[in-house]
Amino acid sequence: MASFYIDQYGCAKNQTDGELLSTFLEKAGFKYTEEPAKADFIIINSCGFIQSAKQESINAICELKQAYPKAKLILAGCLAERYADELYEVMPELDGIFGNGDLSKITEYMKKVRAAVKKEERAKPALYPQQGVCAGERTRLFGFKGSAYVKITEGCSNNCSFCAIPLIRGAVRSRPAKDIVDEIKTLVASGIYEINLIGQDLAAYSDKKDGLAELLEKISKLKGKFIVRTLYIHPDHFNTNILEIFKNDKRFVPYFDIPFQSGDDQIIQAMNRKGTAKKYVSLVKKIRKELPQAALRTTFLTGFPGETEEAAENTRQFLQNIKPLWSGCFPYSREEGTAAYSFKNRVPAGTAKKRAKALEELQSEITRAQLEKYCGKEIDVLIEEVFTHNEDEGLALGRAWFQAPEVDGCNVIRYDLDDPKQCEKIKCGNVVKVKVLACTGLDLDTRLL
Repeated sequence: MASFYIDQYGCAKNQTDGELLSTFLEKAGFKYTEEPAKADFIIINSCGFIQSAKQESINAICELKQAYPKAKLILAGCLAERYADELYEVMPELDGIFGNGDLSKITEYMKKVRAAVKKEERAKPALYPQQGVCAGERTRLFGFKGSAYVKITEGCSNNCSFCAIPLIRGAVRSRPAKDIVDEIKTLVASGIYEINLIGQDLAAYSDKKDGLAELLEKISKLKGKFIVRTLYIHPDHFNTNILEIFKNDKRFVPYFDIPFQSGDDQIIQAMNRKGTAKKYVSLVKKIRKELPQAALRTTFLTGFPGETEEAAENTRQFLQNIKPLWSGCFPYSREEGTAAYSFKNRVPAGTAKKRAKALEELQSEITRAQLEKYCGKEIDVLIEEVFTHNEDEGLALGRAWFQAPEVDGCNVIRYDLDDPKQCEKIKCGNVVKVKVLACTGLDLDTRLL
């Protein structure tokens, strides 16, 4: 029985792809291993979004080949989809290149790889077109226990001038609502507490005449103890009609990931976006008026072509105005095939990094100030990791509703090792109530109740 290991890179969408690859392979008789040293095949599920991510995946290929020379390496994911032919020519370390299209074809491709291996050859790249959204039942989840991502759309049709996603994953497609609801029902029945809805732009979801609001209404009809988080909604398409659902069903946590990218109108327009800084501020005010406890996450792109010092200052002021709980800042990456690739007035990389650092420092101040409001309060936390600190005190890590997986801060949970009831509660995947003792940087120090 051939064994495989998946080396995972990139975003949550890519993680669900990796989980599906594992599911298809295991159903076909392959054996999954968590130890690359024991794998016959190592699948690098790559990211190809920006230059740093591409380089990380390429470095992984070289390092894995050196560390495990007997294993056969297969590159999958966005980098494979975007540069299949080029990588086949320049990277002899690869025994196969699969892409990120119809993931169910992985077993078919593995037959080609194994046949080539017997002949001491390399399998040629295979990119299988994807008509809809490759998603559904997964026998293995790569995230922390109790949490799962559910993909509701694939691809993107926004065509932001800096973004290569439409080139890699194609135009937007939506899953049937019934498939999404059935998957969530199955996940909840299996013990999943946190459902994270993902897509390049959730606002683009459309099934027949139903949009995102109608989908959320259908999910709301499910019974059970679980929470739903929506990740990534384009600010130009954010329909505030979804807010009523969040008010009516507390299982929909008011966490909104809205990537504004810039606070300068000229840069926003150059990014091929329709909004303005004023409209985006109004959107944030509307959300907070309807849901005062709302937690906001956003991202900013610094050093976009044509970004002047004045434009950078406008973005800094915009960040100060909206005060999100979390934000990420990334220097612009010039990606071939995008509209912005040919834009003039490019900003030096050092300047872009300096501006990103300035935004990060401002965001740290904003985050700490907002986290302070939780001090002394009781909150529910999903436990992700458990470890002991010393003979008298146990420690665990977990997240509350206002902390998304991987990208936000977390909670340090202190508990009494001599208390059997407390020790019984502290298990990965459990939801526990804690009292917040203090804010420590971007994390919270808490004690189990």
